[in-house]
Amino acid sequence: MADTAMSGAGTTGGDDPLQRAIWRLRSRGCWTDAAALLAPHVDDDAGAAVQRTALLIERCLFTGQGWAEAEDALRVAEAVAADDDGRGAAACERGHLAYVATVLGVRDRADEARAALGRAAALLSPDSRTRPLLDLRRGLVAEHLADAPQSARPAYRRAHAGAAANGDTLLLSFTWRHLAALALRDGEVAEARKGFAESLRIREELGFLVGTAPALAALAEAEPEPEASRLRAEARRLFRLLGGIPTWLADQLHPAPAT
Repeated sequence: MADTAMSGAGTTGGDDPLQRAIWRLRSRGCWTDAAALLAPHVDDDAGAAVQRTALLIERCLFTGQGWAEAEDALRVAEAVAADDDGRGAAACERGHLAYVATVLGVRDRADEARAALGRAAALLSPDSRTRPLLDLRRGLVAEHLADAPQSARPAYRRAHAGAAANGDTLLLSFTWRHLAALALRDGEVAEARKGFAESLRIREELGFLVGTAPALAALAEAEPEPEASRLRAEARRLFRLLGGIPTWLADQLHPAPAT
């Protein structure tokens, strides 16, 4: 199971008190509370509407719940978008929601995911700050829905370069991770270990607590024993601390006994 990124807005907050508050809540898995802080702004701020949508979609990904709220937020974001960049950002979120629903087995929306991300690609300018996020998500669709890692790799690399150019450090944690997963798939263990370690380092430095257990578990896949067991034990500790999220990590941390 692959975790995915949301809009870079609100990742650490910078000097904006609202964004700092959103980041504190989001980083601990309190997506509903974070989204509520944006609710008063969504009717006249397309960026706030997209960010609120992204938070609620991330809740769906990590918990498997809240689909109706995410759909409602998405419709608002689509309605208030006033230019191509806003419409492209909303289309990127629609593609992401459809991808998450498909990969979690809620409903097959793969065609919708591809169509929405394609529309986003047509609407977003080449220098849009949303473009690296779109590249990452198109890579995820290629890898996990189309089983085409050869198409996913260049998309991840474009996302990685764009995130670095934009200074989107959290997005870099995702691109490092997904490039590392492809490297591990190809048997390039040292390269995979480097990428997973960079992803974990970034998340720990940013305090992205809810994303740290998946990063620990991913690095464990590329490490020999006893380090792999130590990493999984730490991932289990965080997983329990956060009340069992992300839910899809449970099987990886607690594999079913052989029968």
